[in-house]
Amino acid sequence: MRAAPASVPCPHEDPGLQPERTALAWGRTMMTLCTAAAIYLRWLPTHGVFVLCLLAVALCLAGGIYATQRRRYRRATTGIAGERLTPDAVAVGLTAGACVVLGALGLVTILVF
Repeated sequence: MRAAPASVPCPHEDPGLQPERTALAWGRTMMTLCTAAAIYLRWLPTHGVFVLCLLAVALCLAGGIYATQRRRYRRATTGIAGERLTPDAVAVGLTAGACVVLGALGLVTILVF
């Protein structure tokens, strides 16, 4: 008879809550940016090569979210365990700024090109 696998201990007392929800939210943001990048490709024949700027910004932001996801999750779980979690204002600010840039580039693409 095989022994049951040992469960992986959670580094905080609240498994399935805040760090996991935050990781899922960042994952949804990343997937939304990839979807937007795919939609921008449909604009390429109509609006020209400038659309590649939109594509590059969206994919760079999605790649940045993907690259920092593990660090953000680890920081959240250790912050909860040590009761010293602070918001990641830089990540939120960069994401908001990049979304504003995407919106402005989209308007420029539609109105000018």
